[in-house]
Amino acid sequence: MLKPDRVFDGQQMHEGWWVLIKDNKIEAVGDARQINVPATAETIELKGQTLLPGLIEGHSHLFLHPYNETTWNDQVLTESRAERTARAVEHAKATLMVGFTTVRDLGTEGAGYDDVGLKAAIEKGVIPGPRMLVATRAIVATGSYGPKSAVTEAVIPKGAEEADGMEGITRAVRSQIGHGADVVKLYADYRWGLNETAAPTFTLEELKKAVEVASSSGRIVAVHSSTTEGMRRAIQAGVTTIEHGDGGTPELFKLMQAKGIALCPTLAATESISGYRGWKKGVDPEPEGVKHKHLIFTEALKAGVTICMGGDVGVFTHGDNAKEMLLMVEYGMKPIDVLRSATSVNAAVFKLPNLGQIKVGFLADLVSVEGNPANEIKAVKEVRKVWKDGKMVR
Repeated sequence: MLKPDRVFDGQQMHEGWWVLIKDNKIEAVGDARQINVPATAETIELKGQTLLPGLIEGHSHLFLHPYNETTWNDQVLTESRAERTARAVEHAKATLMVGFTTVRDLGTEGAGYDDVGLKAAIEKGVIPGPRMLVATRAIVATGSYGPKSAVTEAVIPKGAEEADGMEGITRAVRSQIGHGADVVKLYADYRWGLNETAAPTFTLEELKKAVEVASSSGRIVAVHSSTTEGMRRAIQAGVTTIEHGDGGTPELFKLMQAKGIALCPTLAATESISGYRGWKKGVDPEPEGVKHKHLIFTEALKAGVTICMGGDVGVFTHGDNAKEMLLMVEYGMKPIDVLRSATSVNAAVFKLPNLGQIKVGFLADLVSVEGNPANEIKAVKEVRKVWKDGKMVR
């Protein structure tokens, strides 16, 4: 029996609620006076704390580490698969310890299908870590993605799988699913335009084919997009989520809202990269990229777009996942809505029917934090205890 001061059930905050766990599920939840506590139940007092559903990271790369430590190119080109997996093991543990009990990991960035093996090791109890939804290699248009070399004869590894045309897209989607992908990730645009500007990659027809093939297997499609045309094509294709969304316009956000397509804005990645380039937040004027992120996030909120909590962690430090939640509030979202985004909203968008809420019959993935994050969102960083599958892991 867990006795916090309050419970956020994934939708609302409730004072004086208790939660009873049996095995790996929630047996009872509600007002303390209405719960029949078994005489044999162990009681854990959580004075001054809020109990939340285990948080869900919407955009992670467990096989990456911050770019100010090692550039993306050098991670792909110079770090062995053994080193990258060893790092990923540590990243998975760090993620779980801060209350993120589930992650949607959107591409190994050159580490093949190793996320499938990492997921299996966690599920078998070999290593500690969150539940994982994996995208394996991700899919890019030929010639668009890195690493690249000025030596045209050089054969170098790519950070994602290249595919083109109806047949090529079909084969890549099916192959990644066959290798264990839970979600299909594509890049609708990338920095392959003139002078390395961002430009669309896949045609509308190619994106539609990817959605058709993935959907037939019950899988969702996540699309990286930072251009207006790339977003337009992704929306028309009927993808599930758009990552980053820097090309968003009021018109496109209205279309997203109408079609039920969610946005994962990755505010923390934008701010982190600006920091690596020398920007000192609170001291220097905001770079154009950060200003633009404020704009598109505001427009998405105005349009009523579903917002997923996902920071593109890996660009910044694993274990600092809640950085995105703090920025979402700073950028204009209400704390209670950010809590929903990181729990019940992400669970619904990612098709996780028994997670994201503290509800009878749901899996007992829980986190307790000091204080009330609905009043002060920074409380989500004051993690005290974490449960996964009904077992206390911190």
